[in-house]
Amino acid sequence: MLTTLLIVVPLAAALVVWVLPLSNESTAGLALLAALAEVGLWAGGARNFDFSSQEPQYSATREWFSDLGISYSVGLYGFQYWLVGLTVVVGAAAIGYAMWAGRDRPRAYYGLLLFLIGSLVGVFASQDLLLFYVFFEAMLIPIYVLVGVWGGPKRVKATLTFVLYTMFGSLLMLASIIAFGITQGTFELAALGTSSNDWIFLGFLVAFFVKAPLLPFHGWLRLTYTEATPEVAAILSGVVSKAAVFGLVWIVLPHFPEPVDDLRGLALVLAAATLAYGSVLAFRQPDIRGVVAYSSMAQMGLIMLGIFSVNDLGLDGAILHSVNHGLVSAGFFLLAGMIEARAGGGEFSRLGGLAKGRPALASVVLILGMFTLAVPGSTNFAGEFAILSGVFQRGWGYAAVGAAAIVLAAMYALRLISAILHDRRASGPDDTSTDLVGGELALVLPLVAILAVLSAWPALVTERSFPLDQPTSFISGQEQAP
Repeated sequence: MLTTLLIVVPLAAALVVWVLPLSNESTAGLALLAALAEVGLWAGGARNFDFSSQEPQYSATREWFSDLGISYSVGLYGFQYWLVGLTVVVGAAAIGYAMWAGRDRPRAYYGLLLFLIGSLVGVFASQDLLLFYVFFEAMLIPIYVLVGVWGGPKRVKATLTFVLYTMFGSLLMLASIIAFGITQGTFELAALGTSSNDWIFLGFLVAFFVKAPLLPFHGWLRLTYTEATPEVAAILSGVVSKAAVFGLVWIVLPHFPEPVDDLRGLALVLAAATLAYGSVLAFRQPDIRGVVAYSSMAQMGLIMLGIFSVNDLGLDGAILHSVNHGLVSAGFFLLAGMIEARAGGGEFSRLGGLAKGRPALASVVLILGMFTLAVPGSTNFAGEFAILSGVFQRGWGYAAVGAAAIVLAAMYALRLISAILHDRRASGPDDTSTDLVGGELALVLPLVAILAVLSAWPALVTERSFPLDQPTSFISGQEQAP
């Protein structure tokens, strides 16, 4: 029941916002109330969640199309619960930021944000392959509109590029879903057996690589992340990219063991190349959002290294770092919007010296920067260490690339911090521009607080993502005869 509520609450709130003639203030208030209710439902559900169970928790199943073996089947294992938690927390912060920014046409805007949150929860909670595809496609609809209508000057090009890439991946995945489900006689994930068909496997793989994105499927990233509003970019980078993590962990690895084993080397090479390439480009970007965009690409490459190491350390690290990256990336995109509002843009030529007289802004930028640096003792350090330890078992070269990219991450993180806080600026905010105030701090401090809790207790995620002590044993245990 709880899983269905987490899906229905934002979707129902979106419908209410669209249908009822509410004032702008009431619309924003209702949207925020629904988002906070999501956070409350998720937090309340954690108290009774049995992370050791080998059955999905808070599950619900209703027959949908009996002739095709399709059902509304949702439920949550531990790793799914953390991805849903990431969704509702970042979603609430995004809606709060939209209220602070004051978006025009609020009924349409907030309704689309709520629809996006509900669809993302549906993606992470799905236990049926076609239901997963329905939610996977549904989440793209609000993204198209939010970027295309409320985005920056190049929003039409950004939307078109995003549509072309995602449609290419989605059509391949649909073909793979149909072929796989028909040959297996069911679309229920728990009942699906394994397949050695490389073409079906590649259809899923390309779709998830586009969503992550990995080289060479990243062409949509820079333009979409920089043209979207900061809160939409925060959801795109922090949460939407994690649909690839869910798909690879819960669809690809359990059901295509032979193709994964055959093509693991190629996947690891692409992940390592993405990590290195994204890190280099992040260092070369002239603006805040460009750095965060390519940093996100690099971090997704690191997460993919953990997933395709296909061992316990790598998988645990990948789930932990997915949560870490989602929170850090979302926080930086929201901060970028706040800084752009003060400076009239996010180009480094406009910034510099913002540490003077702005202790709150300087502290938040520095703290998030330290998480990006993955300083020892931080949750990012724990996630990256687990991933590198896992991928080292597949080959020391992959771990070496990962370690080198972490050094590059330190370079672009320090450059970002210096460009915002310390460098001498050519133009931009004067010394009278304000520090972060209460409403702004209320948006980013909860993200920082969660990162601090995970830094003190990373095992909260790593030991509660899979019901067995060995994640690979649990995943392989889901394979059943067709």
